[in-house]
Amino acid sequence: MADDPVFARSFELPKSRIDHVLEQIRSGILTQRLAPGRPLVEAELARELGVSKTPVREALKMLSLSGLVTFTPYKGASVRTVDEHLARSVYEVRILLEPEGLKRAVEAKSAFDRAAAVLGEAREAGMAGDRARLSLLNRTFHGLLYADCGNPVLIDILENLRDRAALISIVGWEKSPTWEEEWREHRKILGAALEGDAERAALLLRDHVQSFLDRTLAAMAAEE
Repeated sequence: MADDPVFARSFELPKSRIDHVLEQIRSGILTQRLAPGRPLVEAELARELGVSKTPVREALKMLSLSGLVTFTPYKGASVRTVDEHLARSVYEVRILLEPEGLKRAVEAKSAFDRAAAVLGEAREAGMAGDRARLSLLNRTFHGLLYADCGNPVLIDILENLRDRAALISIVGWEKSPTWEEEWREHRKILGAALEGDAERAALLLRDHVQSFLDRTLAAMAAEE
């Protein structure tokens, strides 16, 4: 691992060692520098990141809660792999809750200025081929759509899925690169929200999430 550095060195002082390690490992997973199924050995990660094993251990525990890392008895931690069951489980919940969250946000006369700005950044990331940044911006965009829905429980449930959804999107784009189509769908969703058409915005969002799931599952099935 030391011969092929996974993590970019940073001279910025992190908020805490755990936060720093957490973000470095998360970034490594979402860029697939830490590939799905790869063992995450505390000593190796600590050496690569220049920290002790304690913040690495805590970061791995936190990433297991967000769904990017799994722990197996007698084997330890590894990067979560994406399979049909995971994709269905995460996206079925998103299909149920995200459109409702957006509908409520539109009905509450929410402003979507930040979502519009993120959509512009996503276009740039896609054109540059930066899938890791695109995935991050994608989940940020979706989060901003329901952020003002007024239901903190709904928000908490969806936020808990964000890392897993980002991982699935990275794998999905690798199998079927459709980010341009999805960007256009995002623009239509945002347009309906800005026009105050809650029902149409919710319907477009539901179709958008469902179509991505369908494409990803079809690509997975084709590889079997």
